[in-house]
Amino acid sequence: MEEQIDMNELGENIVKVLKTIFDPEIPVDIYELGLIYDVFVNESRDVKILMTLTSPNCPVAETLPMEVKEKVGSINSVNDVEIELTFDPPWDKDMMSEEAKLELGML
Repeated sequence: MEEQIDMNELGENIVKVLKTIFDPEIPVDIYELGLIYDVFVNESRDVKILMTLTSPNCPVAETLPMEVKEKVGSINSVNDVEIELTFDPPWDKDMMSEEAKLELGML
């Protein structure tokens, strides 16, 4: 019998992993920066992450999505990970969490 996975717990684990990934230009994790627009998990435990970068010319445009895919994919109960990169809406500093703004001295 297949082990039952709590989807809320899986979602929390994905967020925990996302909070270990940092934008190299800003010392804040990509989740608090507001770069993660959405996380979808289906019953097959396939994860789809809709994310953006601080700018389309971001120096990590190639590597950051790969890092997200690898780290989220390393969670035991995750089956498959798909990353969709979007620039609509474009990221701006208002998307950052209060915590991130505080950390960067913007509050």
